[in-house]
Amino acid sequence: MHLTNVIKKPVLTEKSYIGHANGVYTFEVDRRSNKTQIKKTFEQIFQVKVESVRTMNYDGKEKKMGKFVGTTNNRKKAIITLKAGETLDLLNDL
Repeated sequence: MHLTNVIKKPVLTEKSYIGHANGVYTFEVDRRSNKTQIKKTFEQIFQVKVESVRTMNYDGKEKKMGKFVGTTNNRKKAIITLKAGETLDLLNDL
């Protein structure tokens, strides 16, 4: 899997912003990636040291609009904790 395909986008919610002060960042990642791939990719792209990676898989929800029924996409979320003293300036400016 290529570097640019592992990490998709940051998850920007009120709960995820609380963790930024402690060096905890949340990203949506590719469902096929594992923790070691996520860690290596994150360290190469952002030039920081990662302490731990926690992942969660979410199944798509069924949504209805009138008589039509569909599902939202399946997704995987990674919570990345940086080592002490490391910060990610990219998301602190938002």
